[in-house]
Amino acid sequence: MLKTSQSPPGPSQPQTVPSGGGWLPHGHHLGPHTHDHGQLVYAATGTLATTTERGTWVAPANRVTWTPPGFAHSHRFYGRTDARLLAIPVGLCGELVDRPSVFAVGPLLREAVLALTDERPEARPGARRRLLAVVIDELCDRPEQSLHLPESGDDRLRTVTGLLHADPARPATLAALGRVAGASERTLSRLFHTELGMSFHQWRTTLRIHHALGHLTNGMSVTDTAMACGWSNPSSFIDAFNSVVGQTPGSYQADLRTSRALP
Repeated sequence: MLKTSQSPPGPSQPQTVPSGGGWLPHGHHLGPHTHDHGQLVYAATGTLATTTERGTWVAPANRVTWTPPGFAHSHRFYGRTDARLLAIPVGLCGELVDRPSVFAVGPLLREAVLALTDERPEARPGARRRLLAVVIDELCDRPEQSLHLPESGDDRLRTVTGLLHADPARPATLAALGRVAGASERTLSRLFHTELGMSFHQWRTTLRIHHALGHLTNGMSVTDTAMACGWSNPSSFIDAFNSVVGQTPGSYQADLRTSRALP
């Protein structure tokens, strides 16, 4: 169960918004909901997926998700997760981007988020407010690193993406998927670019990486993860994972073990 504490007031008026942390089991799901405030969610260990109508953002332990006020969203956690929820008062939300996103987490940002979501008492008046300002500054200085899987409103494209969501390892070509969706390969290829901003290959690779992160977080080997997610061999999986996540699957799992050992 997540513990909650009170976040610091915004710059213009006092606000009481929930923040906190706690351990969640593998597969734990928080259904669709909205907040009047902004929210950062950080998996200090484990992996987090945040879904809105615009798609799904995945954040391993070296990233944090950001959801502005008013966006309906849900969360799913992979692996036993040390989940940290940090509310951002409305008065500070304008400092950050106005859409859901994911940011890299460096040592200073990590420690600030952990401190703000622990149950430790405030050492001096205003300490939490000052620490929250550090979090905002860190996020403003960091590039977005979104493992974003967009979704379309086009029925034909949604049929194709739905089939792949159900079976990410499905080896079907776009032409074969198009026969099920009632659209030509050329039409679907165009829709992937115009509706989702990426090619079919890029979208399916990102989907498979999302699932791979969940498997790796839950302790599956690199080889077994590659096979489960549709790669023909571990080497091609390692190359794809490294290009998207920025580190190899083995390095990612080693970082997970290190973070779990931290107090």
